[in-house]
Amino acid sequence: MIDLLGRSGRFKEAEELLDKMAEEPDATVWKALLGACRAHKNLQLGERAAKKLFMLEPMNAAPYVLLANMYFSANRTEDAAEIRRMMKSRGIAKEPGFSWMEINSKVHTFMSEDSAHPRMQDIYSKADEVISLIKEVGYIPDTSFALHDVDEKGKELGLAYHSEKLAVAFGLLTVPQGGPIRIFKNLRVCGDCHVAMKFISMVFNRHIILRDSNCFHHFKGGICSCGDYW
Repeated sequence: MIDLLGRSGRFKEAEELLDKMAEEPDATVWKALLGACRAHKNLQLGERAAKKLFMLEPMNAAPYVLLANMYFSANRTEDAAEIRRMMKSRGIAKEPGFSWMEINSKVHTFMSEDSAHPRMQDIYSKADEVISLIKEVGYIPDTSFALHDVDEKGKELGLAYHSEKLAVAFGLLTVPQGGPIRIFKNLRVCGDCHVAMKFISMVFNRHIILRDSNCFHHFKGGICSCGDYW
């Protein structure tokens, strides 16, 4: 119920339900609420949900990272930096993100700004082409999802080479037109990559299936099956 209320942005009702629960809500409930707060940019309630998760799952990096990103999006950079310092002092490390796909019975794995793949030069060239083309139809890089210790140009470059963008570039090079491009990611897809995938599906007329840690995303014609809620 909390998930449904959060998805629809009915946060007052969600809070009332939380406060009326006979037993203390578990981590699953707070995770659903935090995800809803991220999607609807409800920072105040997101802080409450994240802090509950800090207590319930103290070594889980995900709520720390989500809250820090929400702070960055709200231009509360010092609060975001404090979350990073908290993670460091508690020995909490963010799990490295990577994406993979299977082409002709062979698994290809990508990490952000990767250099290990034998076709890396072709992949980076295609990724640059993709970003250029989707910018022409309205894509604007959301640098709140980039590393925050580099300049604006560096942030855009970092975003362009996120693991799922490298994977989709490789898919465009190798998967025949008409076939779906299937990508798997070990973490939640970031907001910028989600927007980019919608543009890519439209510009290149491709069906992109991205399975992240939360759900399956089917991108087709500029729309995602998740309804932009994940």
